[in-house]
Amino acid sequence: MVVLVVENINKLSQQLKAKQYRTDHVKRIFIPKGKDKLRPLGLPTVKDKLVQQCASQILQSIWEADFLPNSYGYRPNKSAHQAIYSLNLNLQYKNYHYIVEAVIKGFFNELDHKWLMDMLKLRVDDQAFLNLINQWLKAKVKMPEGECVKSKSGSPQGGVISPVLANIYLHYALDLWFEKVVKPKIKGKAMLIRYADDFVCAFEMEEDAARFYQSLPERLRKFGLELAKEKTNLIKFSAYFPSRKHRFEFLGFAFNWCKDKKGKPRLRRRTSTKKMRASFEKYYDFIKTSRSRRLNCWLPEMRRKLIGFQNYFGLPDNSRSLSTLSNFVIHSLFKWLNRRSGRKSYNWQNYMKMLEYFKIKPMRVSKKYIVVDWY
Repeated sequence: MVVLVVENINKLSQQLKAKQYRTDHVKRIFIPKGKDKLRPLGLPTVKDKLVQQCASQILQSIWEADFLPNSYGYRPNKSAHQAIYSLNLNLQYKNYHYIVEAVIKGFFNELDHKWLMDMLKLRVDDQAFLNLINQWLKAKVKMPEGECVKSKSGSPQGGVISPVLANIYLHYALDLWFEKVVKPKIKGKAMLIRYADDFVCAFEMEEDAARFYQSLPERLRKFGLELAKEKTNLIKFSAYFPSRKHRFEFLGFAFNWCKDKKGKPRLRRRTSTKKMRASFEKYYDFIKTSRSRRLNCWLPEMRRKLIGFQNYFGLPDNSRSLSTLSNFVIHSLFKWLNRRSGRKSYNWQNYMKMLEYFKIKPMRVSKKYIVVDWY
């Protein structure tokens, strides 16, 4: 087996050197996104994944020095939690009063190939390397029905190289434009924090926010992109008007101003209502459909699901959301386990012992505050 792998790698290396490498078709699959939507993913072959990984590391090393610090998606030593913390602290302690929250519609499917190649040529002068990337962009997509469709735009979400290409695209289309064009022309302070195609812009003055909100769609249209209208809003978000009505969402969290016990304004961060509702449905359906199986076959899986939720949403100031979901899961599990037969299977005391045996515990805040950038 090892000898075969080495031979295949050597063969692949020779194809690249002789410029005889040809990309394979990309397999298209669909995964659930929310309740009634599907997200398209593109799965390259192992051969293409290996070459894409090498190319991705090269591009990352070239552009990492150029990327701005307010870009957090798919970068070394950057994370979604850092983006959330940075946004939280800057809003809490800086003088921002207006928020433009935005999501780009179908971003990975709408990347303009010509614009992307022109951007890559700014730093890459190796035509063979550029041709390699162009092959992946133009690779035919094999649909679930068996039909092969040639890509005219986009970079398959699921491809190894897609994240770094997306970062390069938005670096020029959005980040530099905001830093070099928008900020010098406004009267107050402003900041942009972006994670992949999700971004939030904060402004000190209303007229600056309104002008940016009006010019943003035109800027993105220039690069073949479109905003998701239902997820793009300009809202008043000020410590002087604390209310849950004035809130926005970013990376699964909802932000709003409230007052602490001393009556001072404080920025609160909780799991968004949409994410909570989706999690309720997911866990409830999983318990209901799995209840008739042996417990040791599915309770460890449920435990891993709970740990995954806690690892992402278990940030300080979010204990109420974790507690709400924990109580829901524990009571739903108790309900459906007692409906497996004609008689009650557990009383509460034995049920708690069973949860302890499978190490299913209430979710708790698990993350500490981390050092972030100020803008």
